[in-house]
Amino acid sequence: MTTPLRSDIAQALPSDVGGGRAARFATWLAVLPLAIFFLILPSLTARAAVNIQEVKSEKGITAWLVEDHTLPIVTLHFVFDGGTSHDPAGKEGLANLMTGLLSEGAGDYDSDTFQVKLDEAGAEMSFNAWPDGIYGSIRLLSKRQEAAFDLVGLAVNRPRFDQGPVGRIRAQLLSGIIANEREPHAIAELAWRRRLYGTHPYSRPPEGTKESLARITPADLSAFHKAAVARDGLHVAVVGDIDAKALSARLDQLFGDLPQKQALAPVPDVTPKLGQWTLVAYALPQTSLQLAFPGIGRSDPEFYAAQLINDILGGSPFTSRLFQEVREKRGLAYGVSSSLEAYQHSNTLLVATSTRADRAAETLNLIRQVIKELVDTGPTAAELEASKKYLIGAYAIRNLGSSRAISATLVRMQLDKLGIDYIQRRPALIEQVTLDQVRAAAKKLLSAEPAIMGVGPRLAGVP
Repeated sequence: MTTPLRSDIAQALPSDVGGGRAARFATWLAVLPLAIFFLILPSLTARAAVNIQEVKSEKGITAWLVEDHTLPIVTLHFVFDGGTSHDPAGKEGLANLMTGLLSEGAGDYDSDTFQVKLDEAGAEMSFNAWPDGIYGSIRLLSKRQEAAFDLVGLAVNRPRFDQGPVGRIRAQLLSGIIANEREPHAIAELAWRRRLYGTHPYSRPPEGTKESLARITPADLSAFHKAAVARDGLHVAVVGDIDAKALSARLDQLFGDLPQKQALAPVPDVTPKLGQWTLVAYALPQTSLQLAFPGIGRSDPEFYAAQLINDILGGSPFTSRLFQEVREKRGLAYGVSSSLEAYQHSNTLLVATSTRADRAAETLNLIRQVIKELVDTGPTAAELEASKKYLIGAYAIRNLGSSRAISATLVRMQLDKLGIDYIQRRPALIEQVTLDQVRAAAKKLLSAEPAIMGVGPRLAGVP
């Protein structure tokens, strides 16, 4: 839920530091002329030399800061460990409902008064619940930061969860759930998660169900807030018109009075169940296909080899094998891509496309053929070199193109424990990967029989 922004964090999260799909970025690059791409690349790459400071407040809150005084704006992203995977059984949707209510009244201000105050302060505020975290985003004018930080501090520390806003936001979520009951892709996604993850929390709908939302009370919301919104699970990044001394005071203003320790039950790791079909047969003009292979953790020493083989397979919108074979040579799909999906407790490599329903079987067979050839023979030295250049050069566009992107990138770096100097070390980490390591990664990740999901008319020979 966002107020009034629309999911800043989801748009800015970098794909190579912890997961999250880069589909919007890939679609954009797919129609961007190569000449323009290489013209803008040098100027954006220069932004990679960002000066990141570690700031620690008097109460022990730590944040990473990039000062930028060219505009009177401050952007802040923060994450609390936890998220929708920590919803209690039977009350799925609790974390999502809570984030939708954090700016619906806080402290002495009811919902309407809080919104008026937020507008007067010239601030934007957004909260979202994801499987492994509670995300917050703030954007404010530096000259009016006192009032803005006061309001954000109230939202984080003293949300009200009044009955009126609870009922209104619950009704909004219920309307979406009811709509999804008739939406084939939503039906398929839920069935897919259940087959991949069984009874693990990742299998559950993050927005909850009609029954589970009805059970959630204001007392449940308050209890979950107290358990999840605590200092030991906090990660903060700030970009903009504020210096280290001022930020130190603001950090205590926002987070200094929170409980020290989270009180969340642990979530176990889970290995996705592959080698199975999930088909939602529906009379659609296009069939959507998704294949899941084993993934790799962000801290795994082989991560960069896996990232390179993913790029060669389907990560690059220009030169990947899937792009060339499926789209360029045969015109079977407008877009086809692969991505490394890294959750805190599970990892997959996903391949996704949509194609004409009458050519879906042909497209699926071609994708599997391309993957088999990559496993059998491995990438070429030229492919590896091109992939290295692309991953190193495109990083600034994906992750350093705006203050919002930078602050979200810094938070992701903290979550993945990459170190404050990761941006400077990253090119060397990619460059040092050998062809043998990438070929080994291809065999390790792509040899397994995948889980496959199809949404559309039934394919011949599909169970």
